[in-house]
Amino acid sequence: MMGARARLSVVVLTKNEEARIARCLESVRWVDEIVVVDGMSTDRTAEICRRFGARVIAHPFEGSFAQERNLGMEHAQGDWVLQIDADDVVTPEFRATVERLMQHPPGHAAFKFRRKSYLLGRFMRGGGWYHYLPNLVRRDAVRYEGLVHERPIVQGTIGQLDVDIEHHPCGDLAQFLARHNRYTTLAAQELLQTRGPLAERQARWLFLKKPLKTFWKSYVKKRGFREGMHGLVFAIFFAGVEFLKWAKYWELSRAERGSAG
Repeated sequence: MMGARARLSVVVLTKNEEARIARCLESVRWVDEIVVVDGMSTDRTAEICRRFGARVIAHPFEGSFAQERNLGMEHAQGDWVLQIDADDVVTPEFRATVERLMQHPPGHAAFKFRRKSYLLGRFMRGGGWYHYLPNLVRRDAVRYEGLVHERPIVQGTIGQLDVDIEHHPCGDLAQFLARHNRYTTLAAQELLQTRGPLAERQARWLFLKKPLKTFWKSYVKKRGFREGMHGLVFAIFFAGVEFLKWAKYWELSRAERGSAG
């Protein structure tokens, strides 16, 4: 493939995203192929995607975002795949960099790039939400694992692109709360699968330790305090999300012990 232009596919995961999906797909019109893995949307998401020329794979969500990403790559035909979400927007700078990359494909199996996240319209440079994602991948060299925070298992090296895509996950805090309520349920299920039931004697300590550590990491270590009230709300919010995840894990553990008894 060296010396020849590589084909690029984009895989987008959706579920009832009619309000945001057009902006996302408009930003990737330039790619060779758009594949949408849609979790059986009941709104106009699929119709809008087809209007942009996307191939829509209707698939009921079974509890694993890794499964959805792998399904998208199975249907993609490009040499490389860019994995994004419906609330992502690809920037012109990112496009220019990747188009040059496709002209002379390197030996890496994947590339990480920055995800520039916004909270209530504010770019969150501090707090730990401006980070790299290794989601530009060679289709034949990567598989994803994990339920919520899916991770690519890469057969080869990972390069780095110092360009951004934008991430606009919520219009208000109610949307954000609803989103992370779903995520914490999946995360708790993954904890139960990987760690087994949570012992009662561990629960009290974890309920204190994990949220406090999350707040300190976001607000102090990752300098969320530089974002003013946005940074404080962000740090407190994610400390609460961390508590909710472990509390749901504890709840599932009690239920499993009860059924076993």
